[in-house]
Amino acid sequence: MAAINIETKGEVVVIYFTDGKILDSQRIEQVGRELQEAVPQAIHKKLVLNFRGVSFMSSAMITKLVMVNKACKAQGVALKFCDLSTNVVEVFKITNLNKLFDIQKTEEKAIESFDKKGWFG
Repeated sequence: MAAINIETKGEVVVIYFTDGKILDSQRIEQVGRELQEAVPQAIHKKLVLNFRGVSFMSSAMITKLVMVNKACKAQGVALKFCDLSTNVVEVFKITNLNKLFDIQKTEEKAIESFDKKGWFG
């Protein structure tokens, strides 16, 4: 079973996680591999990771997200996260990754935010 589902919405590639809890090391490896393979699919250089339904993830999963962020930067792909649960947001705040990742409240806001330029949109 795939660890992620990929949809294209206009120019934006949106990735959904299939697990509510991403804790198992084999599953984390699979998620990481599938995310890395998905980055080149963002031909318009816009990628959203939608965390709807993900309530927990291990620190090893956070490492995979940092690696995906690096891959996106290397390929010029803008990466945004959305629909994070309170637990996941807390983990990002504790690790200061909320400053590294572009986190939007909803998928709609994440998609809209690609078109904003400068401070005032």
